[in-house]
Order: sequence, then C-alpha cells, then structure tokens
Amino acid sequence: KGTIHLFRKSQRSLVGKLTHEFRLVAADRRSWKILLFGAINLICIGFLLMWCSSTNSIALTAYTYLTIFDLFSLVTCLISYWVMMKKPSPVYSFGFERFEVLAVFASTVLAQLGALFILKESAERFLEQPEIHTGRLLVGTFVALFFNLFTMLSIRNKPFAYVSEAASTSWLQEHVADLSRSICGIIPGLSSIFLPRMNPFVLIDIAGALALCITYMLIEINNYFAVDTASAIAIALMTFGTMYPMSVYSGKVLLQTTPPHVIGQLDKLLREVSTLDGVLEVRNEHFWTLGFGTLAGSVHVRIRRDANEQMVLAHVTNRLYTLVSTLTVQIFKDDWIRPTLSSVPIANNILNLSDHHIIPMPSLKAADNLNPVTSTPAKPSSPPPEFSFNTPGKNVNPVILLNTQTRPHGLGFNHGSAPYSSVLNQGFGIPGMGATQGFRTGFINVPSRYGTNTRGQPRP
Repeated sequence: KGTIHLFRKSQRSLVGKLTHEFRLVAADRRSWKILLFGAINLICIGFLLMWCSSTNSIALTAYTYLTIFDLFSLVTCLISYWVMMKKPSPVYSFGFERFEVLAVFASTVLAQLGALFILKESAERFLEQPEIHTGRLLVGTFVALFFNLFTMLSIRNKPFAYVSEAASTSWLQEHVADLSRSICGIIPGLSSIFLPRMNPFVLIDIAGALALCITYMLIEINNYFAVDTASAIAIALMTFGTMYPMSVYSGKVLLQTTPPHVIGQLDKLLREVSTLDGVLEVRNEHFWTLGFGTLAGSVHVRIRRDANEQMVLAHVTNRLYTLVSTLTVQIFKDDWIRPTLSSVPIANNILNLSDHHIIPMPSLKAADNLNPVTSTPAKPSSPPPEFSFNTPGKNVNPVILLNTQTRPHGLGFNHGSAPYSSVLNQGFGIPGMGATQGFRTGFINVPSRYGTNTRGQPRP
C-alpha cells in the first residue's frame, strides 16, 4: 500500500521545466565552454548592430545575421548535449534525438528568413540609395569574421557537422570546388584543405567578408554607395543557398523518410532475410531516420508453422541490426489451410433426409447432353477441375445442405425429399416447357434466364 497524499503537488510551469532542464545541462562541464561562447556572441552581436546603425550599411547587417546564426548553432549544440543526457521515457519511447533535428531545421529556416528580409530591404534601397559611412565598416567586418571562424573551429557541433556532410552541396560550394580543382592542379598540397568540398559555414564567412572588403574599397575610391546594396544581395543569396540544402535534409528527417543512400543496402538485407530458413514472406517493412545517423524500422515476417520463432527472430535481428539500430520485428506463423473437397460417398443413414435438400450434380453421361448455355462444357479428355464449389464438374458426388429454415407452403416450391433417380429429370416450371432438361436445382416454377419460350425458340 502506498502513501495517500491529501494535497496533490502542483504541476510545474513551462518556465520551471525549462529552468530545470537548463540546470541539468549546465551541470556538465562540457557545456561551460558553449555558455561562454554564447555570452561573447551576445556582446559581439550588440556591437555589430550598433555599427550597422552608425554606418548605415545593409551589407554589414546581412553579415551580422551570420553571427546571429552562430548563436543558434550554439543553442543547438547545447540541445545535443541535453539529448545525450536524457533517456527514453514512456512518452518519448525512441528518445529525444529528434529535438536536435528540429533545432537544426529551425536555425536554418530562420537564417533563410533573415536573408529574405535583407533582399526586401535591398530592393527598397535601389530606389533611394542612402549614404554609407565607412568609418567602422571594415572594423565590423573583421570582428564578425574572426568571431565566426573562431566559434566554428573551436566548438565541435555534432548536429551541424553531420548535416553539412550529409546534405547536398550548395551552389557556392560547387563553384568553389571547380576553382579548387584548378588551384590544386597547380599546388597539390592544398588538396587536403579545398577538396573534396569546403565547410559551408567557413566558406560563407570568408565569402561575405570578401564582399564587404570590396564594398569598402569601392566606396572609399569612387563613393559608389550602390555597391553596398549589391553586396547585401550577394551575402543574402549565399546565405539562402547554403542553408536551403540543410533545411531540406533536416525536414526529410522530420518527415520520417528513408535516406536515399541506404535504400540499396536495405533491399539487399531484406533479400537475405527472405532466404533464411523458415521465412516465407517479409512484408510491411518501413524504415525511417530517427535522428542524425540513427535509423529505425519495423518489419513483419511470416514463417512456417514448424519453424522456431525465437531462432528466426534472432537471425532477422542479426541481419538488420547492422544498419537499423532501432528495430521492431513481428513474427507470426503461417495459418493458411488449403480448402479441400471430400470425394467419399455420404451414407444415407448419417443424416435425416427429411430435414435436408439434395442438390444433384449432373452425371458423367448427362454432361454430354447439357445445353451449352447452362454451364461451361467439359471435354471428356480434360482432367477434373481442382476446385468445384457448387459448380458442375466431373467425378463430384451430390452435396447435402442442411435445411435450417422452414419454408412456407403454397409458394410453388416442392418440399420434402425427392427420389434420387427422378431428381435429375426435374426442370424449370416455365409455361410451354416440359421437364426436358436437367439443371443444377430440384426446384420448379423458379424464373431463370435459360430455357425456351412458349413458341419453342431458344431464349437469348
């Protein structure tokens, strides 16, 4: 017996839950470095926004948005540490790995929204270009570049590192890769740095800083203020092109799709499973990405009735576990029984014929005289049909059906049992037609589409 509490504890608020989880993460010494970088990032963002206002440069504002994205990446890194500390619960049976996927998706989408905002402001500036002050433009550029590179290279951000390698390349990476191949052809020692493809975050930081440096020089030399708007558009397009493939990849993970690069391996493993001893069929297979680098799946396996369930389950799990870390296998035995017909004659003393109706089947000799419109004629040389469910065929004995209902008299139906020798000669009671043809029933006066009309002509 448990303790009875008179007053139930009040539920913790959302702020209280977030505070509790933050204390759990802050207790780990690895997160102190991330928290320190986050504090420095907030200070740097404050100074950059003030310099953007004083210089009136929208290109520097677009580059500052990359520093804000670095803050989102630091939060994602904290969420990754929190996911590693948490264990699966009854509510989240697969764990909390999808939280870091959601964090990456939200960060990249917010960066793209910032790029769209820059494009909108740049379009307005083309109509009325303001004057740009270059006093702190170059200083803000180098401060933002140094902090972005230092943050990206000092902290191992596992979610973004995985997404940057697994997602498709951006158009900026493709153009830089073509240029890098030409450079590495002249200087082979640089192949380890520029090939196979550069880090997209480092690449966009360097490209944005280079655009701001060109803007500073053109404004100082020719007072060409429109180049600041052009640089802002270039930085926004590079940001959008870099973040879009990552958003698509993380969005597919959230939609529980199967990664394209593992479909071939999964098909090979399923073929191997289907050839295991005792396995009859593998069906209802479904595999999806649970988190970054984690694949989950479920499959139904039908086995023989004499197979060992535990042995088959062990073999199937052993084959699929090399690729699918979280696997659910449902084993069920084959319960399909082939229907058969008994050809043993039924004795007359087993059932009371007064309570049953006999549905006669045409004999072998009568099959040749049947009207072709009644059923499909069978040739004497053809083998007997494998299944005959209430259909005329060869070597089939009469079937006795139980009469469970009492039929009212006076409706034109015959009741009781009829002699077996005279049943085959009964036909339909259609006016103008005698009992000339034997059909598959012993009833008379039942309308049918087969037979002849009153003039003796065949009915269509």
